[in-house]
Amino acid sequence: MNAGEGVLQKDVSISRAVLPEAGASNASLVMAVMRSAPEIARVDISRQTGLSPATVTSLTSDLMAAGLIEDAPGHVEPTRRGRPRVNLRIRGDAHLVIGAKMADHRITTAILDFAGNTLAEAEYPMPAGASTPAQAGDLVARAVRRICDMHGCALGDISGIGLGVPGFVDGPRGLVHWSRSFDRRDVRLGDVLAQHFECPVFVENDANLIAMAELWFGMGREVRDFVAVTLENGLGMGIVIDRKLYRGSRRRGAELGHTKVALDGALCSCGQRGCLEAYVAEYALLREANLVLDPDLAGADAEARMDALYKAAQSGNARALEIFRRAGRMFGLGLANVVNIFDPSLIVLSGTAMRYEYLYDQAVLDEMHANIIKVDDTPPDVRVHEWGDVLWAKGAAAMALEGITELALGSLGQSRSAAE
Repeated sequence: MNAGEGVLQKDVSISRAVLPEAGASNASLVMAVMRSAPEIARVDISRQTGLSPATVTSLTSDLMAAGLIEDAPGHVEPTRRGRPRVNLRIRGDAHLVIGAKMADHRITTAILDFAGNTLAEAEYPMPAGASTPAQAGDLVARAVRRICDMHGCALGDISGIGLGVPGFVDGPRGLVHWSRSFDRRDVRLGDVLAQHFECPVFVENDANLIAMAELWFGMGREVRDFVAVTLENGLGMGIVIDRKLYRGSRRRGAELGHTKVALDGALCSCGQRGCLEAYVAEYALLREANLVLDPDLAGADAEARMDALYKAAQSGNARALEIFRRAGRMFGLGLANVVNIFDPSLIVLSGTAMRYEYLYDQAVLDEMHANIIKVDDTPPDVRVHEWGDVLWAKGAAAMALEGITELALGSLGQSRSAAE
């Protein structure tokens, strides 16, 4: 890469090794609680974490010394005795992160500060079809540089980057086992991106980004356990248990779209047959769209053809209605399996397909309710939350924020050990 293009650099006191020390773990608890509210007092942190007031005072002092948190200016609450309560908050200018999401035709990006505030959003065009790893790395690097230019920050101001990729992804290893975005399997995307960026880069399955976005910024802030289901050109799921993303022992869990619903069934994009995705994703519906759509639309993109199919269904076309209704029933069956396995209190539905209500209307919920285990209790809450493409990028940024926070706390743990 040319010197003029730059390499992301940041002189920060974080390393790639995170120490699993009790101090770092307790500091993580404190940071997690602080992220749940704009401002919070030490006594409330103690109450919510179960840590002693003395421990909270010590940890918050360390976090302030590290520049990660600060006093909330001008907010002092009087108390009946002792010192007044001073609220704390995450220090927004401590770090900047970038979140990016690779999609079929574009890379969506967002810059967030350390407090989770969105500072800039942008899209960068991406050629349709599968890319080589090198091509993808170049495109991501260009998208990152462009949003930095838009926001007026230097590349060296970025502390971490989160990138979402569709497919089977081992996030901690930066390994993409399979993705329709690449022309080959087993892409070590983390290594590819390390050639462009010197700051930490966190690669993750894109459906997990939706779960992270909901956990940090959306409906997931209200509950400790929930499931986020995404439906568009693929079907994905992210699982949050006790406010932590669940990946599975091999980091390839939560693949709702590739659960099997029919032996020797329809061909899925993953190459296997009978996957749920092969019956409910956009490409699955479009396989039958030729029976309904005007032949002139044969060369149109997927979005235009889906919209035309939806309009036909709205106009009463029986075949178009049947395509959506059948997909809706299969989707309801898939949601029932999610309920029977995980028993979540909340299911959040997201993705571009949510603009077609046939895929989440009462008939879909009735199908789910008909197939869940019958107990004397209310079924889980199902909500639709279509944020648009920037939601994925914000989830990727949240992943980066979580990653650099853990790295910073690991470094803080090292400093505490050295001082002792």
